[in-house]
Amino acid sequence: MGSRNATSTITVVDEYCNAYRDLFSEVRTFENFKHLHVGMLSDIKRKTLPEIAKVVGLHDAQPLQNFLTESPWSVVVLRDRRLELTLKMLQGRSFKLVIDETGDKKKGSTTDYVARQYIGNLGKVDNGIVSVNAYGVLGDLTFPLIFLIYKPRKRLEEEEVYKTKPQLAVEIIETLLKYGFNFDLVLADSLYGESPTFIAALDKHKKPYLLAIRSNHARFSVPEGEAIYDVWQEFERVFSDKKTQKRYIQEITCGDSKLITYWRITNDPETLPKNQTWYVKTNLKSDMADQLGNLYGFRNWVEYAFKQGKNELGWADFRFTYYHQIERWWELIMSAYFLVSLQAHARNESDSESRNEKSSPPISTEPENFSNHKWWDFNLGWKSTLNNLRLVIQPYVFRNLIKPWLIVFLNPKLQLGFQKLIEIMNQFQGYITVDSG
Repeated sequence: MGSRNATSTITVVDEYCNAYRDLFSEVRTFENFKHLHVGMLSDIKRKTLPEIAKVVGLHDAQPLQNFLTESPWSVVVLRDRRLELTLKMLQGRSFKLVIDETGDKKKGSTTDYVARQYIGNLGKVDNGIVSVNAYGVLGDLTFPLIFLIYKPRKRLEEEEVYKTKPQLAVEIIETLLKYGFNFDLVLADSLYGESPTFIAALDKHKKPYLLAIRSNHARFSVPEGEAIYDVWQEFERVFSDKKTQKRYIQEITCGDSKLITYWRITNDPETLPKNQTWYVKTNLKSDMADQLGNLYGFRNWVEYAFKQGKNELGWADFRFTYYHQIERWWELIMSAYFLVSLQAHARNESDSESRNEKSSPPISTEPENFSNHKWWDFNLGWKSTLNNLRLVIQPYVFRNLIKPWLIVFLNPKLQLGFQKLIEIMNQFQGYITVDSG
């Protein structure tokens, strides 16, 4: 690692980043790794490198630029370590796997794999870049797994082979299985639900699934006769914030299919509003009508959570032309996202333990003194945890932002005050200490 120790940022970030320390041969490279995590977690709207440089106290963004473009570190090795830490967090527990693609509008045609293509979050064809992503859901916690870039045919390099999004999703699933991840349900939208390739892979690995399909799905008009729509059953849709809403689910009988069942879910069985009606198919048992609606809803949790990650951490804020640099940026976003997930999971666990012991309410599980901050969020979950982590790194960020003025106008008392406050913030160990061994 070199002859000196890496400079500190804030303990909660440093502790997490130390789990990756041996992956960087130079101390400066490791420092930039930490700086980018602080910048991605910080409360700045656009996570551009110049803005991140300001909040971490760098003179300019060149070291961060070099880290993402020139430094000799491996995305694959970094991902391997993150997934190892994820397996440790799960401790063998099964989770729900959500496959989804995400796209971002990008101008021009010089950036690798940018083309006119369907951008899901825009709901239309536009110029942009698309990736297929896998996220996990454990209870009400979301955590990142793997992403793969989608390469449009017209943007392929000579040696590259075209792969559809379902083929990329199959690659992701097989990679996760090789790592030893244990997922007990796969959720995905109709692009995957209508793909024989994707479904064949799930069948091969004997994985339960609940997949969206189109309203004009082929099985709804089978030679043996028209599809039969059974009676509507009412159920309570439970959202990630624990609020509920009345929904309805109906089985659609297609021929003599027994292993696979088809369903329609809606919030209004009379009018069947297009944006509030979903068609799904599953290989789960057919007596699960009251559970299927809520199980499918987990897909929306991850879609929402990933949008949080994109918006809050800066997924689309890169300014690179070459994909190997974009891939590095995205892997760092996944790492920062996992830092928050890891902390959120520990909060959930400590809250659960306090409830099981019938001791004090959940507020007692929050770090003493720190949770007295007027903006501390006692709700559990990813977004609330990010809010609290941002409060902890705030003095460090503010000190760095104001430092140029303190060079112009000396103010030893203010400098001392910031130093004292940052020392206090460094006592916040986080909700969990990451094992770097």
